[in-house]
Amino acid sequence: MRFKVLLAALAVSLLPITGASAARLTDQPLVDAGWLKQHLGDPSLVVIDIRDPSKTVNPYVEGHVPGAIAAQYSSFGWRASVDGAPGMLPPPDQIAAKIASLGINNDTEVVIVPAGTDASEFGGATRVYWTLKVLGHDNVAVLNGGFRSWAAAGNPVSTEAVTPAKGNFTPTYRPELRADIAAVQKAIQGDSNLVDARTVAQFIGKEKTSTVKELGSIPSAVNINFTSFYDEKTGMFASADTIDALIKKAGLAGKNDIITFCNTGHLASIAWFGLSEVEGLKHVQLYDGSMSQWTLDPARPVVINQ
Repeated sequence: MRFKVLLAALAVSLLPITGASAARLTDQPLVDAGWLKQHLGDPSLVVIDIRDPSKTVNPYVEGHVPGAIAAQYSSFGWRASVDGAPGMLPPPDQIAAKIASLGINNDTEVVIVPAGTDASEFGGATRVYWTLKVLGHDNVAVLNGGFRSWAAAGNPVSTEAVTPAKGNFTPTYRPELRADIAAVQKAIQGDSNLVDARTVAQFIGKEKTSTVKELGSIPSAVNINFTSFYDEKTGMFASADTIDALIKKAGLAGKNDIITFCNTGHLASIAWFGLSEVEGLKHVQLYDGSMSQWTLDPARPVVINQ
């Protein structure tokens, strides 16, 4: 009798794990090329390649992580223009349908692969990561170093395009990860901390992009340049120790309740990812409207920092 019970228990333990109770492959926001190679082919894993083509080369066609699905950052629909503000989160149902088209279910483990060529390009991966998180999908990580690290390790590369079966991803919107105009206005007067992730020249009002109407930054913001979160030489994201030093230098040590912004919510996602996911600060939000939306109304305050 005891033997039969043991056999029954063993049989149960060998059943495939499905649904929301499925064990995660990783609980880390960043994975390396060795980890990805080890887990490649796992049925619960979907790898998405967000690299954008140049005028002459489509990097996905030239070669990608075997089994990876193309979802180019600039053209897939990860961001949308909303009421005159570019680069914002698309309507949740709309972007959720696109995510499902990549073969993603609610319990799918997703790894995002950027090129890994520079800090701004890596920001595509952190923005896609944030998009999945704000839609309720926790099972997501970024390949640290991007495709650059995958190829440098001598790992296999495929030129075979992948067309996935449609998944059943259903969003659960998390407003606590996203700041809007009202939240920023409250932060200026309250205890929340605003982090401008743009260049120093833009923060102090010497330069601006064409999408922003006025020079300067949002009042009370501190500047942590997005490039500080990325090592250009190695293509790797900054360590928690490096980010801790950035936080201390900016006067944010020991603080939570942070809102990151930039011009269109792209570079700000790098700071959000570093502060929230790598450093582990609590209550960090991304203002995806950023300066492009903020300066649409001239009544909203903008300051020139010295």
